[in-house]
Amino acid sequence: MTAIRIGLADDQPLFRAGIRMIIESQDDFEVVWEASDGAEAIQRQTDEPVDLILMDLEMPRVSGVEATSRILTSAPSPALDEAPSPGTPAAASPPARIVVLTTFELNDKAFQAIQAGASGFLLKNADPEFLLAAIRTVHAGSAVVAPSMMNGLVERFARRTPRIDTDALGELTVRERDIFALLASGLSNNEIAAQRQLSDATVKSHVSRILQKLHLRDRVQLVIFAYENGLVSQE
Repeated sequence: MTAIRIGLADDQPLFRAGIRMIIESQDDFEVVWEASDGAEAIQRQTDEPVDLILMDLEMPRVSGVEATSRILTSAPSPALDEAPSPGTPAAASPPARIVVLTTFELNDKAFQAIQAGASGFLLKNADPEFLLAAIRTVHAGSAVVAPSMMNGLVERFARRTPRIDTDALGELTVRERDIFALLASGLSNNEIAAQRQLSDATVKSHVSRILQKLHLRDRVQLVIFAYENGLVSQE
């Protein structure tokens, strides 16, 4: 079994030690490096790329938001329908997926981190089992947002002035536009399959093509895209 390679970025050594102990209790996880601020995280990821980074938002020198943006901007884009492959040589490695950790439920920095491309957003007091499940989910190519924060995230985007783009969905087929609307409303693959009488595999294939055509990484980015372009509205 090839372990999922993980980096920890947090300015509190005791917190890092606790997270490392939780992560390394799993046979399929490996903590490759630790960083005490965003600048160090950027350098460590350059020197020794990992598959997934747990990133604190509040750090000295370079914040978690800036580190997230710089790490994801400098990395090549992977195929959107493929999960990251641990142990891939650095030159061919897809960008790390980043899970943001914070003490606060939703603030401007968390909002900015999601915009910068973070694939997960968790509270530091999350249950260990939830954290481990979130790591596996994000590594597999999906996004994770703590349930208590999803409504706040959607409301924050809903309050923004839409950046209307009438061609935003021009590349999608009629069926894909229908699936897109259901995804943006928060339905799961299983719920979409039941509602449209499709197989789970068919829905998964549609979702993959939608994300690829719109150059989006995951469902969180899809919801953000929908609100930013005025394609859905909050009642």
